[in-house]
Amino acid sequence: MLPYGRQTIEDDDIAAVAQALRGDFLTTGPTVDAFEAAFREVVGAKHAIACANGTAALHLAMLALDVQPGEVVIAPSITFLATANCARYVGAEVVFADVDAETGLMTADTLADALTRVGDRKLRAVLPVHLRGDTADLPGLEALAREAGAVLVEDAPHALGSTLTVGNNVEKVGDCRHSAMATFSFHPVKTIATGEGGMVTTNDARLAERLRRLRSHGMVRPEGGDPWWYEMPEPGFNYRLSDILCALGITQLAKLDRFAARRRLLAARYAEALAPLAPLVRLATRPDWSDPVLHLMVALIDFEAAGKMRREVVEALKTRGVGTQVHYIPVHTQPYYRERYGELDLPGANAWYDRCLSLPLYPGMADEDVDQVVAALAEVLGG
Repeated sequence: MLPYGRQTIEDDDIAAVAQALRGDFLTTGPTVDAFEAAFREVVGAKHAIACANGTAALHLAMLALDVQPGEVVIAPSITFLATANCARYVGAEVVFADVDAETGLMTADTLADALTRVGDRKLRAVLPVHLRGDTADLPGLEALAREAGAVLVEDAPHALGSTLTVGNNVEKVGDCRHSAMATFSFHPVKTIATGEGGMVTTNDARLAERLRRLRSHGMVRPEGGDPWWYEMPEPGFNYRLSDILCALGITQLAKLDRFAARRRLLAARYAEALAPLAPLVRLATRPDWSDPVLHLMVALIDFEAAGKMRREVVEALKTRGVGTQVHYIPVHTQPYYRERYGELDLPGANAWYDRCLSLPLYPGMADEDVDQVVAALAEVLGG
């Protein structure tokens, strides 16, 4: 069975974890600092703060910004639940932005529409998602957010290694040139894996200091105090990432260029192999400015024209050894958010959801695996 995504763990990864297990520190030790330093170097940010997972990264970002109950955070509806939930964790309200139906991304136009629904409430943050690995229009979104008195926090778990071209400059996702912070996830299906794990990057030393404090119960150790002394100016959380997982993160991060190159080659093979199935099947559109390291290979399928329900296609592919997934059910349609905010008309999000299906994509795939997936899809849709 070809899953839609999976980790690539090699002998050096296993050896690094074993070495960490034999070391003096299993958590809050020097390997955490080393992973953060390596990550800063890779993405080009001044600060990187490791944490328990990508959801913790988003929660910490809201806490570091001191987002208050009743204030507003804007998030796209096409994303994982955590993007919106992080605002609710701190009592803020969510205004859902629509997305472009062909890319799944929040755009300047959909953000402008969302801004009209903020009303007289205070807007604190806008959370663009780099869906699949393709980058959102950060300069355009930043300009609108700044005009509205808010900052960007990039939700970037899909986009480690992705770049965007702004004018004549190539910028890295996570360098925070246009945002207050960027958040990442190292879940097994992401570009690099630590099992569970996350990271927040920022160029703001004040935010970085607060993120570090909040990930460890809010504790500080005042200079000149007794060796055992600590104080808690404000409560935080146990969102630390262990040395064991950071050891894996370091070896995985060293493979990023290889993983990225392989994902790009597989994506190009998909594009060529799927072309004969158009217009019934098309790959999600890549924005002109985006050079992605794709985390997800999303096909947009006209199920109605094919005379098939998506569930039929999913199940038929499974019998042929092809696993798939749907990214994502629009968050604004979830029962909790429907009850809180009522029914919303977000046609781009609905159109994306109606057609999307994520096909297998991970570095361990062989070229022939892509051909197998496409042949199975053609058989299922044409049968």
